[in-house]
This record gives sequence, C-alpha cells and structure tokens, in this order.
Amino acid sequence: MTITAERSGQYTLGGRLTNRLGYGTMRLTGPDAAGRPPPDRRTATAVLRRAVDLGVDHIDTGDYEGPHKVTDLIRKALHPYPVELTIVTDVGARWTSEGRWVEALSPDELTRAVQDHLDHLGVDVLDVVNLHMPGLREPVERSPAEPLETLAELQQQGLIRHLGVSNVTTQGFAEAQAIATIVCVQNHYDVAHRHDDPLVDALARAGIAFVACSPLGGFPPIEAPALARVAAVLETTETEVALAWLLARSPNILPIPSTRSVAHLEQNLEAGARVLGPVELRELDRIGGVVEPEADL
Repeated sequence: MTITAERSGQYTLGGRLTNRLGYGTMRLTGPDAAGRPPPDRRTATAVLRRAVDLGVDHIDTGDYEGPHKVTDLIRKALHPYPVELTIVTDVGARWTSEGRWVEALSPDELTRAVQDHLDHLGVDVLDVVNLHMPGLREPVERSPAEPLETLAELQQQGLIRHLGVSNVTTQGFAEAQAIATIVCVQNHYDVAHRHDDPLVDALARAGIAFVACSPLGGFPPIEAPALARVAAVLETTETEVALAWLLARSPNILPIPSTRSVAHLEQNLEAGARVLGPVELRELDRIGGVVEPEADL
C-alpha cells in the first residue's frame, strides 16, 4: 500500500484545500503533554519532516503541548514552511509554575499567546488560530464572545488569517459565528465519543471543517470489542480502523492523530486508503450508541 496523506481526500481549511488526515503534535512532548520537552528531539524532528514528506499539510499545535516546546521544534524541522502547509495554533490556556493548566482568556493573555506563536514559529501571520474554551475533553456551556472579540481584533491587525474554535458546544459555535467567520471547530470526537454528531452534520451542511481532536480516544484510549473484531477481520490495527471510520463518517471531518514514532505515523496515514464496508460501519456505529437528531446552526 502506498503511504500518503492525499489518499484520505481533501477538504477546505483556512481558505485552501487540505488533505483530511492531518497531524496533531500533542504526543511529541513528554508524558500527558504536561509541559515537558520531547523525549527525543531527533526523532520528533524526523516525525514532523516525514509527515510533510508524505503529504500532511495540516499540523495542529499549541501551548497545551508545553509552552513553546513544539512550536520551536516545528520551526527547526520545517522552516521555511511549504506554501501548502497550514499550521493551526490553539490559544486560551497556559502552563503554571505549579505544574497545571489554567485558562488564559483575557485580552492581554490572548494577545501575548498570539505574539509568542508568531515569534516561535518564525512567521508574520498565523494561518489559523483556534480559541480553546475551558473544559476537560467535554465542552462546557460558556460564551466565547469576549475572548473571540480579542482574536478578531488581532485578525483585523493582520496577525491572524483565519479563526476557529475548540472545545465548544453547538451554542458556543453559534455565538462565535455571529462575531467572526469561523473556518473550523476542533472538538474531542471518535467512534466511541459521539455527542457531537449533530454538530458534525450541521457544520458539513455549512461547509465548515470539524477537526477531530484525540481521534483515537486520548487518555484512556478507546477500548471496544467491536473495534478489535473489525480490525481482526480486515487484518489491520484498531488505530487504522478508528481513523478510517472518522474519514467515512463525514467528508468535513479532519482527524489529527498524534504520535512520536515515524512507524506509527506511517501506519496512521494508511487509514486514508482503508475502505470500510456497510457491515463494518454498522458494527462500529454501535460503539457510539444512537445518533441524535441533527442540529441547526
């Protein structure tokens, strides 16, 4: 099988067609993305370069991976950046000296975060900036209006090309869309974690990308007998099946699996060519339960 991100198809992100299988940088850092440097900088650099060589043109990063740890690594590995590469950065949280994450949504904190990303990535303008709202894995019902207004001002100043939102509810997205043009929503979503089904479908109708954060279940990973059975029948891995399901679920879903291994990266990209039949899809859909009715934007 030819390994290439292009086999996953394309969708619009930040004003350009992007290969749907992207790369998330969370696992490049130390355990649990707890602000630690990469265990092996040489291997981490190799993963980033191999991803781009294989056609990955959407890299997602942010201070959740450790302040400046990954942005500095991205710059060292990939700068000057390919013209087709879209780098998405998340803002809205900071790492404290006590070793915990706290929200950072004030105008000063958001402005500083954007400037830090510009400086550490070595660019004059950020491709896409996601406003990451508070909540651990599950979005909380909280208005993004005030912090998004700050980012919209920075966009008007020419520091940001496009805006997205992360960890938001359907209502939160609607509020964000009333303030600025939103090009993507990034939420935790996978074959077993389907509360955002209505939002995925509503965004698809609107032509807006849904970026599947932690597409393999994160911490802890997905554990489902059905996933193991389908993988065994297809003689592949559960990871590849889970990613193939996301690609089959809706054309606007952009998974961003993360790994610190070149071999695992290549294995993940093989999911772009994996075709799941109706029998496999029905079995996998049972993992997430009944799909709720579609939402309206």
